[in-house]
Amino acid sequence: MAFEFDVPDYKKIRVIVDTDAACEADDPFAIAHALLSPKLIVKGIIAEHFKIPGSMEKSYDEIMTILDAMALEVPVFHGQKGPLSQDKEISEAVDFIIKEAKREDDKPLFILCQGAITNVAKALQVEPQIKDKITVIWIGTHGEAPCTAPFTEFNSVNDIEAANFVLQSGTNIWLVPSHVYITVNIGLSEIQRRIAPCGKIGQHLFRNMVDYNNSEGAGWTQGESWSLGDSPAIAIAINPGCGHYHEAVAPLVLDDTSSAVKEDNPRIRIYTDVDSRYILEDFIAKLEIAYGNNR
Repeated sequence: MAFEFDVPDYKKIRVIVDTDAACEADDPFAIAHALLSPKLIVKGIIAEHFKIPGSMEKSYDEIMTILDAMALEVPVFHGQKGPLSQDKEISEAVDFIIKEAKREDDKPLFILCQGAITNVAKALQVEPQIKDKITVIWIGTHGEAPCTAPFTEFNSVNDIEAANFVLQSGTNIWLVPSHVYITVNIGLSEIQRRIAPCGKIGQHLFRNMVDYNNSEGAGWTQGESWSLGDSPAIAIAINPGCGHYHEAVAPLVLDDTSSAVKEDNPRIRIYTDVDSRYILEDFIAKLEIAYGNNR
């Protein structure tokens, strides 16, 4: 990649990207953003389920498609096949999380979660002591309690047991709730003009978005725009100050994904906004530098 700047080594961090990549069209943008960012040492990408049978395997396949389109090689691991209540096995992704968390390394480890949080929950169940060795950035929940669910929050509802286990675990959590992640909006026309020309990966991101936008699963969208709601997990790892946040008691996630008060829950970081244009422009600029016609 032709970046004409360096990131000092002491500022770099280790990351694991946890993604339900085949669920809908925003995950691939976030994965590509992580892989393009020199501050992030991507130790591995782990596939997350989205509750339906075979969904984890579909996410794994999409991750591999993205890596092929970017001509990159990064370790990829199969995650849990379903929610905690359904999958009692220990996946290779969970083993990888534990191994990486226990590794002696002066660079902190961040797990960037952009889906259900089953893999992290399982890892914490198996090895509770890793809670002090990781920071989890999670796109999920409706945020600080009390909050009645304005809609069913997808990432938490796919494994509410896992959501509450992680939120109550005492690990370092940076939460990006629904009212924040839905603000990272981009038009399909901008994706066509600025992202599609950027090589094989640009074409994949655009065509995948267009195809999903025309599918039955996209009935909730506005028609010619999209919220790249997973991208804040990457941008916040790069620049924690790209949004405002405060500390508050972690919410208890109810069955309808409302946030309820549980006063003995630990305190976590909760983001209240993010700079959506910084997030989008940082990604597009990196994509243009790495894969654009003028590189």
